[in-house]
Amino acid sequence: MFKKILIANRGEIAVRIIRACRALGIKTVAVYSTADRNSLHTYLADESVCIGPAAARDSYLNTTAILQAAKGKGADAIHPGYGFLSENSTFAKLCVENGITWIGPSPEVIDRMGNKSQARRTMMDAGVPVVPGSARGVHDAEAALLEAREIGWPIMIKASSGGGGKGMRVSTCEADFIDQFNIAQRESQNAFGDNTMYMERFVQNPRHVEVQIIADEHGNVVALGERDCSVQRNHQKMIEESPCPVLDEAVRKQMMDDAVKAARAVGYTSAGTIEFLMDAAQNYYFMEMNTRIQVEHCVTEMVTHTDLMCEMIRVAAGEPLSFAQDDIVLHGHAIECRVNAEMPEKGFMPSPGVITQTHFPGGNGVRVDTATYDGFEITPYYDSMIAKIIVHGRDRTEAIAKMRTALEEMVVVGVSTNLDFQYAIMENETFCKGMADTGFIEKFLRGEV
Repeated sequence: MFKKILIANRGEIAVRIIRACRALGIKTVAVYSTADRNSLHTYLADESVCIGPAAARDSYLNTTAILQAAKGKGADAIHPGYGFLSENSTFAKLCVENGITWIGPSPEVIDRMGNKSQARRTMMDAGVPVVPGSARGVHDAEAALLEAREIGWPIMIKASSGGGGKGMRVSTCEADFIDQFNIAQRESQNAFGDNTMYMERFVQNPRHVEVQIIADEHGNVVALGERDCSVQRNHQKMIEESPCPVLDEAVRKQMMDDAVKAARAVGYTSAGTIEFLMDAAQNYYFMEMNTRIQVEHCVTEMVTHTDLMCEMIRVAAGEPLSFAQDDIVLHGHAIECRVNAEMPEKGFMPSPGVITQTHFPGGNGVRVDTATYDGFEITPYYDSMIAKIIVHGRDRTEAIAKMRTALEEMVVVGVSTNLDFQYAIMENETFCKGMADTGFIEKFLRGEV
């Protein structure tokens, strides 16, 4: 097992990793920017190192400074968390070259699955269902149009190196295709330095359902059930739950089998997520693979009674998984709400400032993952998340009731939050019936649901 792990991240995920390391008896090193000098993760870690100015490119994306900190403090592993460098294969390679274990999949797998068109081809070869679309990446709008005519409209145009909704546009007909393709391609070039695009038939009113997997270096791959992440805005998730409220058991089993098949097809190790789009008839299609731990891993932990973070660290240390597929049983229902410092009434504009007072909810089946405290400053430099509230109930009805209570109990003074917005969703009839799809938030904002 590792003696010391450097956490190449900040905020609640850094705190989560530190707590997992403590449970395993591992020392930790926190890195921080000048803006995060008083952040919770710097206090909880055994050691901390400033790696640069506030801007992420000069600190949390500064691979040279992070590696210097790791070597200077004698860390034998680096955990990247999510975001920042978590899916950066170049940094993963640098860690390996410097004799530091990368807690995640291999750089080669990150590259293979990070390229969306290549990942799509890999899944097709493995027999995992994919949305009808491009067999390979395209660069020219006119050539793409010829392919589009074969695929049929509406069409989703995507950046091969994309993520977070960047480089994505929907073409509804042939007349708008060239313009939408060019816009998406420019976004891709600006955001990722790559103008390779691919296309898929646009699945209308889908649900976003993903399967959590974890695999070790001994050939063991386990799927830990699915999460429904359909409640999202601009492709950014807001509420996640497990299990999916409408998924038939037979479809669940097939989806988990396909997720394991996908992981095996690329020789995956570590924790990861296979993401699917699912239509109203419960036909599902591979969308992408996230080669990292995700924000919403907590709901899976709640319903499977596992500790994914500890397991991820053990796997990176070469240990076999501590559980098998037959050990995974979904218990009850879990829901997660992301509480952000933002103003929903002003287009979800961020609300930076100092949190002068907080009160976090508690009670049976209530978990709060946060890095904030009274006097903590939400800066404009990073994500505005204040906390993740996760609740667990015997069934979905009980979980929703617990989430309402938790949201009512939570107090944040000093910045604006989306607490009231989240609470309104918990009272919405469409959501409560389990009928929310990926277009729910837009309809909710327009008062149509």
